[in-house]
Amino acid sequence: MKKIFGLLVLLALYSCNTDDATVNPPTTVDFTGEVDWIRTFGGSGEDTAQSIIQTQDGGYAVLGFSNSVDGDLVGKTTMVNDYWLLKLDSEGNLQWSNTYGGSKDDRGQSIIQLSDGGYAIVGYAMSDDGDGSNNEGFHDNWILRLDSTGGILWEKSFGFSGHDHSYDVVETTDGGFFFAGFLDVTSSGGAGNEGKGSYLTRHGVGEFWGTRLDADGNLEWRRYFGGTNNDRSYGVVQADDGGFVMAGSSESNDFDITDPKGSYDYWVVKVSSTGDLVWQKSFGGTGIDKAYDIAKTADGGYVVTGNTFSSDSDVQQNNGESDLWLIKLSDDGNLQWQKNFGGTAFDSGHSLKTTLDNGIVIAGNSKSGDGDLVENFGENDLWILKTNGEGTIEYQQVFGGAGIDFGFDVLEDQNGHLLVVGETASDEFQGLSSKGSSDLVVIKIK
Repeated sequence: MKKIFGLLVLLALYSCNTDDATVNPPTTVDFTGEVDWIRTFGGSGEDTAQSIIQTQDGGYAVLGFSNSVDGDLVGKTTMVNDYWLLKLDSEGNLQWSNTYGGSKDDRGQSIIQLSDGGYAIVGYAMSDDGDGSNNEGFHDNWILRLDSTGGILWEKSFGFSGHDHSYDVVETTDGGFFFAGFLDVTSSGGAGNEGKGSYLTRHGVGEFWGTRLDADGNLEWRRYFGGTNNDRSYGVVQADDGGFVMAGSSESNDFDITDPKGSYDYWVVKVSSTGDLVWQKSFGGTGIDKAYDIAKTADGGYVVTGNTFSSDSDVQQNNGESDLWLIKLSDDGNLQWQKNFGGTAFDSGHSLKTTLDNGIVIAGNSKSGDGDLVENFGENDLWILKTNGEGTIEYQQVFGGAGIDFGFDVLEDQNGHLLVVGETASDEFQGLSSKGSSDLVVIKIK
Protein backbone atom coordinates (compact mmCIF):
# COMPACT_ATOMS: atom_id res chain seq x y z
CA MET A 1 0.00 0.00 0.00
CA LYS A 2 2.91 2.29 0.51
CA LYS A 3 5.75 3.41 -1.63
CA ILE A 4 8.17 5.21 0.66
CA PHE A 5 11.35 6.45 -0.86
CA GLY A 6 13.34 7.08 2.26
CA LEU A 7 13.15 9.46 5.14
CA LEU A 8 12.03 12.97 4.26
CA VAL A 9 13.84 15.55 6.36
CA LEU A 10 11.79 18.72 5.99
CA LEU A 11 13.73 21.94 6.45
CA ALA A 12 11.20 24.41 7.78
CA LEU A 13 12.64 27.57 6.31
CA TYR A 14 9.19 28.93 5.68
CA SER A 15 5.67 27.80 4.84
CA CYS A 16 4.20 28.41 1.42
CA ASN A 17 0.72 27.68 2.73
CA THR A 18 -0.68 30.99 3.94
CA ASP A 19 -3.33 29.19 5.97
CA ASP A 20 -0.55 27.94 8.27
CA ALA A 21 1.42 31.17 8.45
CA THR A 22 0.51 31.83 12.08
CA VAL A 23 1.95 28.49 13.25
CA ASN A 24 5.73 28.21 13.80
CA PRO A 25 7.04 25.08 12.04
CA PRO A 26 9.72 22.90 13.64
CA THR A 27 13.33 22.95 12.52
CA THR A 28 13.29 19.33 11.30
CA VAL A 29 10.59 16.73 10.88
CA ASP A 30 10.84 12.98 10.57
CA PHE A 31 8.19 11.87 8.09
CA THR A 32 7.59 8.11 8.25
CA GLY A 33 4.63 7.80 5.89
CA GLU A 34 2.64 5.93 8.53
CA VAL A 35 -1.08 6.58 8.94
CA ASP A 36 -1.69 8.39 12.23
CA TRP A 37 -5.49 8.32 12.08
CA ILE A 38 -8.47 8.11 9.74
CA ARG A 39 -11.80 9.72 10.58
CA THR A 40 -15.12 9.52 8.74
CA PHE A 41 -18.08 11.81 9.38
CA GLY A 42 -21.60 11.98 8.03
CA GLY A 43 -25.10 10.62 8.15
CA SER A 44 -27.20 8.27 6.08
CA GLY A 45 -27.08 10.51 3.00
CA GLU A 46 -24.24 11.85 0.86
CA ASP A 47 -21.40 13.70 2.63
CA THR A 48 -18.15 15.03 1.18
CA ALA A 49 -15.12 17.13 2.10
CA GLN A 50 -13.75 19.56 -0.48
CA SER A 51 -11.23 21.69 1.43
CA ILE A 52 -9.00 21.47 4.54
CA ILE A 53 -6.84 24.01 6.37
CA GLN A 54 -4.79 23.95 9.53
CA THR A 55 -6.19 26.35 12.10
CA GLN A 56 -4.33 28.74 14.37
CA ASP A 57 -4.78 26.42 17.39
CA GLY A 58 -3.05 23.50 15.64
CA GLY A 59 -6.28 21.74 14.70
CA TYR A 60 -8.01 21.59 11.36
CA ALA A 61 -11.10 22.96 9.63
CA VAL A 62 -12.82 21.03 6.84
CA LEU A 63 -15.41 22.36 4.41
CA GLY A 64 -17.68 20.29 2.21
CA PHE A 65 -21.38 19.68 1.79
CA SER A 66 -24.01 17.21 2.94
CA ASN A 67 -27.61 16.22 2.30
CA SER A 68 -27.82 14.08 5.46
CA VAL A 69 -30.15 14.96 8.34
CA ASP A 70 -28.86 12.48 10.91
CA GLY A 71 -25.63 11.05 12.29
CA ASP A 72 -23.05 13.83 12.68
CA LEU A 73 -25.37 16.39 11.07
CA VAL A 74 -26.87 17.73 14.30
CA GLY A 75 -29.79 20.10 13.80
CA LYS A 76 -30.01 19.71 10.02
CA THR A 77 -33.61 19.05 8.94
CA THR A 78 -33.73 19.39 5.14
CA MET A 79 -32.51 16.59 2.87
CA VAL A 80 -30.74 18.87 0.39
CA ASN A 81 -27.09 19.83 0.18
CA ASP A 82 -25.85 22.46 2.63
CA TYR A 83 -22.34 23.81 3.13
CA TRP A 84 -20.85 21.73 5.98
CA LEU A 85 -18.00 23.08 8.12
CA LEU A 86 -16.25 20.85 10.68
CA LYS A 87 -13.70 21.96 13.27
CA LEU A 88 -11.34 19.18 14.41
CA ASP A 89 -8.61 19.11 17.03
CA SER A 90 -5.10 17.94 16.17
CA GLU A 91 -6.12 14.30 16.72
CA GLY A 92 -9.11 14.51 14.39
CA ASN A 93 -11.76 14.69 17.10
CA LEU A 94 -14.82 16.72 16.17
CA GLN A 95 -15.04 19.91 18.24
CA TRP A 96 -18.00 21.48 16.44
CA SER A 97 -19.71 21.55 13.07
CA ASN A 98 -22.14 23.91 11.35
CA THR A 99 -24.21 23.74 8.20
CA TYR A 100 -25.13 26.74 6.04
CA GLY A 101 -27.81 26.91 3.39
CA GLY A 102 -31.50 26.91 2.65
CA SER A 103 -34.10 24.75 0.98
CA LYS A 104 -32.13 24.14 -2.26
CA ASP A 105 -28.76 22.81 -3.41
CA ASP A 106 -25.80 24.58 -1.69
CA ARG A 107 -22.25 23.19 -2.04
CA GLY A 108 -19.20 24.43 -0.07
CA GLN A 109 -15.88 24.29 -1.94
CA SER A 110 -13.09 26.28 -0.25
CA ILE A 111 -12.17 27.63 3.20
CA ILE A 112 -9.53 30.02 4.53
CA GLN A 113 -8.84 31.21 8.07
CA LEU A 114 -8.37 34.92 8.67
CA SER A 115 -6.06 36.79 11.00
CA ASP A 116 -8.82 37.34 13.59
CA GLY A 117 -9.42 33.58 13.87
CA GLY A 118 -12.58 33.65 11.78
CA TYR A 119 -13.14 32.04 8.40
CA ALA A 120 -14.28 32.77 4.86
CA ILE A 121 -15.99 29.99 2.93
CA VAL A 122 -17.10 29.91 -0.70
CA GLY A 123 -18.96 27.62 -3.04
CA TYR A 124 -22.15 27.78 -5.04
CA ALA A 125 -25.74 27.90 -3.88
CA MET A 126 -29.31 27.83 -5.20
CA SER A 127 -31.05 28.90 -1.98
CA ASP A 128 -32.53 32.34 -1.33
CA ASP A 129 -33.86 31.39 2.09
CA GLY A 130 -32.43 30.01 5.31
CA ASP A 131 -28.91 31.44 5.65
CA GLY A 132 -29.00 32.86 2.13
CA SER A 133 -30.48 36.29 1.44
CA ASN A 134 -30.48 36.34 -2.35
CA ASN A 135 -30.29 34.19 -5.48
CA GLU A 136 -30.43 35.29 -9.09
CA GLY A 137 -31.22 31.87 -10.55
CA PHE A 138 -29.85 28.33 -10.46
CA HIS A 139 -26.45 28.40 -8.71
CA ASP A 140 -24.78 31.63 -7.60
CA ASN A 141 -21.35 32.22 -6.14
CA TRP A 142 -21.93 32.33 -2.36
CA ILE A 143 -19.37 33.60 0.17
CA LEU A 144 -19.83 33.68 3.94
CA ARG A 145 -17.67 35.49 6.50
CA LEU A 146 -17.69 33.60 9.81
CA ASP A 147 -16.40 34.18 13.33
CA SER A 148 -14.05 31.77 15.09
CA THR A 149 -16.91 29.48 16.15
CA GLY A 150 -18.59 29.42 12.74
CA GLY A 151 -21.20 32.12 13.38
CA ILE A 152 -22.20 34.12 10.31
CA LEU A 153 -20.91 37.72 10.26
CA TRP A 154 -22.11 38.38 6.71
CA GLU A 155 -22.93 36.51 3.52
CA LYS A 156 -23.09 37.64 -0.11
CA SER A 157 -24.36 36.02 -3.27
CA PHE A 158 -23.13 36.89 -6.78
CA GLY A 159 -24.60 35.54 -9.99
CA PHE A 160 -27.12 35.76 -12.79
CA SER A 161 -29.86 33.51 -14.16
CA GLY A 162 -27.60 30.58 -15.08
CA HIS A 163 -25.22 28.22 -13.29
CA ASP A 164 -22.45 30.35 -11.76
CA HIS A 165 -19.94 28.51 -9.55
CA SER A 166 -17.03 29.53 -7.30
CA TYR A 167 -14.39 26.97 -6.32
CA ASP A 168 -11.49 28.73 -4.62
CA VAL A 169 -10.89 31.82 -2.48
CA VAL A 170 -7.88 33.78 -1.20
CA GLU A 171 -7.61 36.57 1.31
CA THR A 172 -5.95 39.51 -0.43
CA THR A 173 -3.04 41.44 1.00
CA ASP A 174 -5.36 44.32 1.97
CA GLY A 175 -7.77 42.07 3.87
CA GLY A 176 -10.31 41.65 1.10
CA PHE A 177 -11.18 38.54 -0.89
CA PHE A 178 -10.84 37.17 -4.40
CA PHE A 179 -12.64 34.05 -5.53
CA ALA A 180 -12.50 32.19 -8.82
CA GLY A 181 -14.95 29.99 -10.68
CA PHE A 182 -16.99 30.25 -13.81
CA LEU A 183 -19.80 32.36 -15.21
CA ASP A 184 -22.63 31.14 -17.43
CA VAL A 185 -22.15 34.13 -19.70
CA THR A 186 -24.86 33.04 -22.13
CA SER A 187 -27.45 33.33 -19.35
CA SER A 188 -25.94 36.57 -18.05
CA GLY A 189 -26.23 38.16 -21.47
CA GLY A 190 -22.66 39.41 -21.21
CA ALA A 191 -23.06 40.92 -17.76
CA GLY A 192 -20.54 40.10 -15.04
CA ASN A 193 -17.65 42.25 -16.22
CA GLU A 194 -18.15 45.20 -13.88
CA GLY A 195 -15.34 47.71 -13.77
CA LYS A 196 -14.35 47.27 -17.41
CA GLY A 197 -17.51 47.48 -19.47
CA SER A 198 -19.58 44.61 -20.81
CA TYR A 199 -18.28 42.28 -23.46
CA LEU A 200 -21.94 41.77 -24.35
CA THR A 201 -22.34 38.19 -25.63
CA ARG A 202 -19.18 37.89 -27.68
CA HIS A 203 -18.15 34.91 -25.51
CA GLY A 204 -20.35 31.92 -24.83
CA VAL A 205 -21.21 28.93 -22.62
CA GLY A 206 -18.83 29.40 -19.67
CA GLU A 207 -16.04 31.78 -18.71
CA PHE A 208 -13.28 31.99 -16.13
CA TRP A 209 -14.78 34.41 -13.60
CA GLY A 210 -12.83 36.28 -10.94
CA THR A 211 -14.55 38.39 -8.26
CA ARG A 212 -12.80 40.94 -6.02
CA LEU A 213 -14.43 42.00 -2.73
CA ASP A 214 -13.37 44.34 0.06
CA ALA A 215 -13.11 43.17 3.67
CA ASP A 216 -16.84 43.71 4.22
CA GLY A 217 -17.89 41.70 1.17
CA ASN A 218 -18.64 44.67 -1.07
CA LEU A 219 -17.99 44.13 -4.76
CA GLU A 220 -14.96 46.03 -6.05
CA TRP A 221 -14.76 44.46 -9.51
CA ARG A 222 -15.26 41.20 -11.39
CA ARG A 223 -13.99 40.03 -14.77
CA TYR A 224 -14.57 37.09 -17.06
CA PHE A 225 -12.18 35.56 -19.60
CA GLY A 226 -12.53 32.87 -22.22
CA GLY A 227 -13.84 32.06 -25.68
CA THR A 228 -16.97 30.73 -27.33
CA ASN A 229 -16.88 27.28 -25.71
CA ASN A 230 -16.64 25.97 -22.15
CA ASP A 231 -13.95 27.56 -19.95
CA ARG A 232 -13.87 27.00 -16.17
CA SER A 233 -11.41 28.05 -13.45
CA TYR A 234 -11.04 25.93 -10.31
CA GLY A 235 -8.01 27.31 -8.45
CA VAL A 236 -6.51 30.74 -7.73
CA VAL A 237 -3.50 32.26 -5.97
CA GLN A 238 -2.47 35.86 -5.42
CA ALA A 239 0.74 36.71 -7.26
CA ASP A 240 3.67 38.46 -5.61
CA ASP A 241 2.84 41.69 -7.45
CA GLY A 242 -0.76 41.74 -6.14
CA GLY A 243 -2.38 40.24 -9.21
CA PHE A 244 -4.20 36.92 -9.36
CA VAL A 245 -3.46 33.71 -11.26
CA MET A 246 -6.38 31.40 -12.05
CA ALA A 247 -6.07 27.83 -13.35
CA GLY A 248 -8.65 25.58 -14.95
CA SER A 249 -9.57 24.25 -18.36
CA SER A 250 -10.57 25.71 -21.71
CA GLU A 251 -12.39 24.18 -24.65
CA SER A 252 -12.14 27.40 -26.68
CA ASN A 253 -9.77 28.44 -29.45
CA ASP A 254 -10.71 32.10 -29.89
CA PHE A 255 -11.08 35.49 -28.15
CA ASP A 256 -8.83 35.39 -25.03
CA ILE A 257 -7.31 31.99 -25.95
CA THR A 258 -4.47 32.49 -28.44
CA ASP A 259 -2.54 29.19 -28.54
CA PRO A 260 -4.86 26.21 -27.97
CA LYS A 261 -3.35 22.72 -28.02
CA GLY A 262 -6.36 20.42 -28.42
CA SER A 263 -9.84 19.46 -27.27
CA TYR A 264 -9.52 20.77 -23.69
CA ASP A 265 -6.35 22.39 -22.33
CA TYR A 266 -4.99 23.43 -19.00
CA TRP A 267 -5.59 27.19 -19.14
CA VAL A 268 -3.77 29.55 -16.77
CA VAL A 269 -4.72 33.24 -16.65
CA LYS A 270 -3.00 36.07 -14.82
CA VAL A 271 -4.86 39.32 -14.14
CA SER A 272 -3.58 42.48 -12.49
CA SER A 273 -4.72 43.74 -9.08
CA THR A 274 -7.41 45.71 -10.95
CA GLY A 275 -8.54 42.82 -13.12
CA ASP A 276 -6.77 43.52 -16.41
CA LEU A 277 -5.50 40.52 -18.39
CA VAL A 278 -1.70 40.26 -17.97
CA TRP A 279 -1.06 36.92 -19.67
CA GLN A 280 -2.78 33.65 -20.51
CA LYS A 281 -1.24 30.32 -21.42
CA SER A 282 -2.60 27.00 -22.69
CA PHE A 283 -0.91 23.67 -21.91
CA GLY A 284 -1.68 20.16 -23.10
CA GLY A 285 -1.94 18.02 -26.19
CA THR A 286 -4.58 17.00 -28.68
CA GLY A 287 -6.59 15.09 -26.06
CA ILE A 288 -8.64 16.30 -23.09
CA ASP A 289 -6.51 18.02 -20.43
CA LYS A 290 -8.11 19.67 -17.37
CA ALA A 291 -6.43 21.53 -14.51
CA TYR A 292 -8.04 21.65 -11.07
CA ASP A 293 -5.62 23.50 -8.78
CA ILE A 294 -2.65 25.86 -8.64
CA ALA A 295 -0.09 26.71 -5.95
CA LYS A 296 2.72 29.25 -5.71
CA THR A 297 6.33 28.10 -5.48
CA ALA A 298 9.25 29.65 -3.60
CA ASP A 299 10.78 31.06 -6.80
CA GLY A 300 7.65 33.08 -7.61
CA GLY A 301 6.38 30.56 -10.12
CA TYR A 302 3.47 28.13 -10.00
CA VAL A 303 2.64 24.43 -10.05
CA VAL A 304 -0.62 23.17 -11.55
CA THR A 305 -2.24 19.74 -11.43
CA GLY A 306 -5.16 17.93 -13.02
CA ASN A 307 -5.36 15.15 -15.58
CA THR A 308 -4.41 14.53 -19.19
CA PHE A 309 -5.55 12.14 -21.91
CA SER A 310 -2.85 13.48 -24.26
CA SER A 311 0.54 12.07 -25.22
CA ASP A 312 1.78 14.80 -27.54
CA SER A 313 2.63 18.51 -27.68
CA ASP A 314 3.35 19.59 -24.06
CA VAL A 315 2.57 16.10 -22.73
CA GLN A 316 5.64 13.95 -23.25
CA GLN A 317 4.10 10.60 -22.35
CA ASN A 318 0.97 8.92 -21.10
CA ASN A 319 0.82 5.79 -18.96
CA GLY A 320 -2.75 4.83 -19.85
CA GLU A 321 -6.26 6.14 -20.16
CA SER A 322 -5.69 9.33 -18.14
CA ASP A 323 -2.71 10.42 -16.06
CA LEU A 324 -2.30 12.84 -13.20
CA TRP A 325 -0.38 15.68 -14.86
CA LEU A 326 1.84 18.10 -12.92
CA ILE A 327 3.37 21.16 -14.58
CA LYS A 328 5.75 23.83 -13.29
CA LEU A 329 5.50 27.40 -14.62
CA SER A 330 7.74 30.41 -14.26
CA ASP A 331 6.37 33.66 -12.85
CA ASP A 332 5.48 34.79 -16.38
CA GLY A 333 3.66 31.56 -17.19
CA ASN A 334 6.26 29.73 -19.26
CA LEU A 335 6.40 25.93 -18.96
CA GLN A 336 9.55 24.84 -17.10
CA TRP A 337 8.84 21.13 -16.68
CA GLN A 338 6.02 18.59 -16.69
CA LYS A 339 5.49 15.14 -15.18
CA ASN A 340 2.93 12.36 -15.63
CA PHE A 341 1.90 9.93 -12.89
CA GLY A 342 -0.44 6.97 -13.13
CA GLY A 343 -1.08 3.54 -14.60
CA THR A 344 -3.11 2.05 -17.41
CA ALA A 345 -6.51 3.18 -16.04
CA PHE A 346 -7.95 6.61 -15.12
CA ASP A 347 -5.80 8.70 -12.76
CA SER A 348 -6.19 12.39 -11.90
CA GLY A 349 -4.90 15.13 -9.61
CA HIS A 350 -7.37 17.39 -7.85
CA SER A 351 -5.47 19.59 -5.37
CA LEU A 352 -1.89 20.46 -4.52
CA LYS A 353 0.20 22.43 -2.03
CA THR A 354 3.88 23.21 -1.71
CA THR A 355 5.71 21.79 1.31
CA LEU A 356 8.29 23.00 3.82
CA ASP A 357 11.14 21.42 1.85
CA ASN A 358 9.96 23.06 -1.42
CA GLY A 359 8.32 19.83 -2.55
CA ILE A 360 4.76 19.31 -3.74
CA VAL A 361 1.96 17.24 -2.21
CA ILE A 362 -1.03 16.25 -4.35
CA ALA A 363 -4.45 14.77 -3.62
CA GLY A 364 -6.04 12.82 -6.41
CA ASN A 365 -7.80 9.68 -7.53
CA SER A 366 -6.76 6.45 -9.20
CA LYS A 367 -8.32 3.42 -10.82
CA SER A 368 -4.92 1.92 -11.66
CA GLY A 369 -3.04 -0.83 -9.87
CA ASP A 370 0.04 -0.71 -12.07
CA GLY A 371 2.56 1.79 -13.39
CA ASP A 372 3.25 4.30 -10.62
CA LEU A 373 0.48 2.71 -8.51
CA VAL A 374 1.25 -0.36 -6.42
CA GLU A 375 -2.32 -1.51 -5.77
CA ASN A 376 -6.01 -0.71 -6.17
CA PHE A 377 -8.71 -1.53 -3.63
CA GLY A 378 -11.54 -1.49 -6.20
CA GLU A 379 -13.16 1.07 -8.45
CA ASN A 380 -11.73 4.54 -7.72
CA ASP A 381 -9.27 5.05 -4.84
CA LEU A 382 -8.16 8.15 -3.00
CA TRP A 383 -4.51 8.86 -3.93
CA ILE A 384 -1.96 11.06 -2.17
CA LEU A 385 1.56 11.61 -3.42
CA LYS A 386 4.49 13.84 -2.56
CA THR A 387 7.22 14.89 -4.97
CA ASN A 388 10.39 16.90 -4.59
CA GLY A 389 10.67 20.33 -6.21
CA GLU A 390 11.49 18.77 -9.59
CA GLY A 391 8.48 16.46 -9.63
CA THR A 392 10.15 13.18 -8.61
CA ILE A 393 7.91 11.01 -6.42
CA GLU A 394 9.16 10.64 -2.84
CA TYR A 395 6.05 9.14 -1.24
CA GLN A 396 2.63 7.91 -2.29
CA GLN A 397 -0.23 5.90 -0.87
CA VAL A 398 -3.72 4.88 -1.93
CA PHE A 399 -6.76 4.47 0.31
CA GLY A 400 -10.07 2.87 -0.55
CA GLY A 401 -12.53 0.05 -0.52
CA ALA A 402 -14.70 -1.77 -3.02
CA GLY A 403 -16.69 1.39 -3.82
CA ILE A 404 -15.82 4.79 -5.27
CA ASP A 405 -13.49 6.94 -3.16
CA PHE A 406 -12.18 10.42 -3.97
CA GLY A 407 -9.43 12.70 -2.65
CA PHE A 408 -10.24 16.40 -3.02
CA ASP A 409 -7.77 18.41 -0.93
CA VAL A 410 -4.45 18.05 0.88
CA LEU A 411 -2.07 19.97 3.09
CA GLU A 412 1.18 19.63 4.98
CA ASP A 413 0.74 20.85 8.56
CA GLN A 414 3.28 22.72 10.69
CA ASN A 415 4.75 19.42 11.91
CA GLY A 416 5.39 18.15 8.39
CA HIS A 417 2.48 15.71 8.53
CA LEU A 418 0.15 15.25 5.58
CA LEU A 419 -3.63 15.50 5.71
CA VAL A 420 -5.95 14.55 2.88
CA VAL A 421 -9.73 14.86 2.69
CA GLY A 422 -12.41 13.59 0.37
CA GLU A 423 -15.28 11.15 0.35
CA THR A 424 -15.82 7.40 0.41
CA ALA A 425 -18.72 5.36 -0.92
CA SER A 426 -17.14 2.05 0.13
CA ASP A 427 -18.98 -0.12 2.65
CA GLU A 428 -15.67 -0.58 4.43
CA PHE A 429 -13.12 2.15 3.84
CA GLN A 430 -9.78 1.02 5.28
CA GLY A 431 -11.72 -1.21 7.67
CA LEU A 432 -14.16 1.49 8.81
CA SER A 433 -17.90 0.85 8.49
CA SER A 434 -19.83 3.33 6.36
CA LYS A 435 -22.37 5.73 7.83
CA GLY A 436 -24.41 6.31 4.66
CA SER A 437 -24.33 6.62 0.88
CA SER A 438 -20.99 8.44 1.07
CA ASP A 439 -18.99 9.68 4.03
CA LEU A 440 -16.66 12.61 4.52
CA VAL A 441 -13.15 11.28 5.22
CA VAL A 442 -10.06 12.86 6.80
CA ILE A 443 -6.68 11.05 6.87
CA LYS A 444 -3.53 12.13 8.73
CA ILE A 445 -0.15 10.68 7.75
CA LYS A 446 2.80 11.36 10.05
